[in-house]
Amino acid sequence: MAENKMREITVDKVTLNIGVGESGQKLENARSLLNRITGRTPVTTVARVRSPTWKLKQGDQIGTKVTIRGKEALALLKRALEAVDFSVNGRSFDRKGNFAFGVREYIDFPGVKYDPKIGILGFDVCVTLKRKGDRVLRRRRAPARRIAPGHEITPDEAREFATGALGVKIAEEAAE
Repeated sequence: MAENKMREITVDKVTLNIGVGESGQKLENARSLLNRITGRTPVTTVARVRSPTWKLKQGDQIGTKVTIRGKEALALLKRALEAVDFSVNGRSFDRKGNFAFGVREYIDFPGVKYDPKIGILGFDVCVTLKRKGDRVLRRRRAPARRIAPGHEITPDEAREFATGALGVKIAEEAAE
């Protein structure tokens, strides 16, 4: 009996994110770095709430991000995983099966050379996984309120997908 194609897990999108905490030259350096890595124009992220501790007002520009979908996302993800030696912490998987990891320095990313104007920056890579049929939540006409619990991606299924399809090694943290 063939496996159900609706149960296959795929990469929906890969998001690269750099949070610098302030606008100005640091933010411009982050934008040019994401543009160099992906070839896409990054969008600016803004502070949602006021935080006097961090000297932020609501609406301040504090970071930048790029979202990639499709085959390009898979190619970018493979390069990002290569930068971290295909090792992801086990705690990086959320309850919906998505996972994220950080690249400490952009010079670790394959094919990117050091630029003295940018300096040393790191970035976060967030991977969103999906199954066929998830579109019913986001469609414009008659969206579903939720999908069946059996169709949701569990953290264990996401770990299995990451190790099998992407070649990721899951590094578990030692118990405290």
